[in-house]
Amino acid sequence: MTRDAVTGARRVVVKVGSSSLTTAAGGIDPERISALVDSLAGAHGAGSEIVLVSSGAIAAGLAPLGLDRRPQDLARQQAAASVGQGILVHRYTEEFARHGKVTGQILLTVDDVTRRGHYRNAQRTFETLLDMGVVPVVNENDTVATDEIRFGDNDRLAALVAHLVQADLLVLLSDVDGLYDGPPSKAGARLVAEVHGEADLEQVIVGKAGAAGVGTGGMQTKLEAARIATGAGIAVVLTSAPQAGPALAGAEVGTLFHPTGARRSTRMLWLAHATSGRGTITLDEGAVRALTERRASLLPAGITGVEGTFVDGDPVDLVAPDGTVVARGLVNYDSAEIPALMGRSTHDLSRELGAHYEREVVHRDDLTLLAPTP
Repeated sequence: MTRDAVTGARRVVVKVGSSSLTTAAGGIDPERISALVDSLAGAHGAGSEIVLVSSGAIAAGLAPLGLDRRPQDLARQQAAASVGQGILVHRYTEEFARHGKVTGQILLTVDDVTRRGHYRNAQRTFETLLDMGVVPVVNENDTVATDEIRFGDNDRLAALVAHLVQADLLVLLSDVDGLYDGPPSKAGARLVAEVHGEADLEQVIVGKAGAAGVGTGGMQTKLEAARIATGAGIAVVLTSAPQAGPALAGAEVGTLFHPTGARRSTRMLWLAHATSGRGTITLDEGAVRALTERRASLLPAGITGVEGTFVDGDPVDLVAPDGTVVARGLVNYDSAEIPALMGRSTHDLSRELGAHYEREVVHRDDLTLLAPTP
């Protein structure tokens, strides 16, 4: 039998981790990349549009720089990414060319898809490449990303890209062949073939990646990515890289995560899952109700406190009186301006300070509600 959610997918995002592309020594493994591209090119030739989110840039840069393991400091990670990204993309370009396919490189930072206007440029770039039959190869822009604007792992990046390009399917390729209810190395661990919702995960025990490897993600990050994608209406298949071909053909390999929600505003999905607040704004109870029940904008009158340093356009967390983070939004003021505005009406502010101050602190179109943590 085949999986209808897979065979009916027209646009597919495939994510592959560093451990599936590299040798034990940490360098790029040509045979692994060749086998992966054979599977992707086959699906592309059968009519699917493919977007590849590929880790491996830092790993590819280790050997040329004489490093025997992934650096822990950001500066040397960026140096390794700078050297390795060209090596990685060159390899993909050559391998896809064997099948008559053209690739295009897209490097993303969080700002590219959360700042006003930027995310639409990213959407247009993807759409144009896919319309022209190109296979986009995506990675985080590790060479310039700072700790504050990093996605953190490519599993989450892949889930967000899947929503950005309105994909029908996300395939997460790893070094394990699916989700198990316990560590796969332990006797008695069983493969979870399908996940329909959180209830199917209650008995699943997963761990995080070890710090010594070339990758940054573990099974926990893959589950988080699956939650993001399925919550936005996108089916997910989790399996090993050698199973890429059968998985894309709809074979019952790995774990299939069924969609649990409907598609959401793309930029708001990125705001919720790809950013962290640069500061916090505390609200009174009336403002909390206005945001959560009426989906209103945040006005100065509802603010009781502000913490952190941020500027106009930064993401900030909006906090209830009890400290619960209820929403995240892109702020319209610098943090230094807000204390003078707190508790005051926009009409009074406009009359006293000028029309420029008759605006929302966070507009409802730049605000997303955050579900409480279980």
